Amino acid sequence: MLDDGCLTFIEVRYRASTDFVAPVETVEYHKQRKIIRTAAMFVAKNRRYAAHTMRFDVVAIQGAEMPSVTWIKDAFRPNNSSL
Repeated sequence: MLDDGCLTFIEVRYRASTDFVAPVETVEYHKQRKIIRTAAMFVAKNRRYAAHTMRFDVVAIQGAEMPSVTWIKDAFRPNNSSL
């Protein structure tokens, strides 16, 4: 998704119940690395996006009957550039 010229990758996580873990907590370090690598592959194959700034968001949805939605912009960043 492009948001004011920023190429945004969004991970959506859903949990009907938060008895064990909240949906946002499931986007841990290893999942973040997979998302970052996938974004790098996307940009490598779609060079028109190479000059765009990238951002990684997380949308957390929790609850079954009356779900609450939390959108965390810039939820995480790559630790280094050697993907």
